[in-house]
Amino acid sequence: MDILQRIIKDKRQEVQFRKGLIPFSQLEQSVLFGRATVSMCERLKNSASGIIAEYKRRSPSKAVINQDANVFDVAKGYEKAGACGMSVLTDGKYFGGSLDDLLLARASCGLPLLRKEFIIDEFQIVEAKAHGADVILLIAAVLSSEEIKQFSELAKSLGLEVLLEVHNQEELQKSLMPSLDLLGVNNRNLKTFEVSLETSKELSALIPDEFVKVSESGISNVEAIKILRGYGFSGFLMGENFMKTSSPGESAKEFMKQLEQ
Repeated sequence: MDILQRIIKDKRQEVQFRKGLIPFSQLEQSVLFGRATVSMCERLKNSASGIIAEYKRRSPSKAVINQDANVFDVAKGYEKAGACGMSVLTDGKYFGGSLDDLLLARASCGLPLLRKEFIIDEFQIVEAKAHGADVILLIAAVLSSEEIKQFSELAKSLGLEVLLEVHNQEELQKSLMPSLDLLGVNNRNLKTFEVSLETSKELSALIPDEFVKVSESGISNVEAIKILRGYGFSGFLMGENFMKTSSPGESAKEFMKQLEQ
């Protein structure tokens, strides 16, 4: 069993447990559930940087990245640096995150927030809305076409945008549908954790222009972004590059300065 299969197996158990604790109606009554969402698509289309800055404490591939950085301060720092949006890991077991991180980020900044999670149930989408997310992530590698349609249409009905993540041509072809907003190409192979920007380059021409193209993982320098822009990408999800420093917000600010030059 590879790491992705292990994560999904554990996630199914976790979601079943959470559903037994919290009814849908309770989530729908939360203060943030009725909040008007902020469009990450529009931010990316009108941005010079296209940076979606990520908050994550650890990952299966890198173990501990940063256990000290406070999500409230990091969110403020990312907004001040000029990021277009923020990605917040909410998986606990493998990434050290939680829905509280999403709430704190929401309280701290006005950026569009992506709930970065392994979504396998409608419950998690309602959770995302109730905790202040503007965008949800769907991973084609773990969902059928029918699930992608079902989940993305529910997200749209709640006012959330949908980032669909693919790793290869097969995943892309099964996933294209009108209820998606952003198409993300993950340059990291989720089975081996090897990273290559060639994945984004190869898939870029196959993504229709109506979707905002986002390149994810393995982006660590300004040159990579300039190259990927030439392939039609307007969004760049960056996490470890900022989070591995003592001040992720300052690190993001410095990176954006270099990008402007």
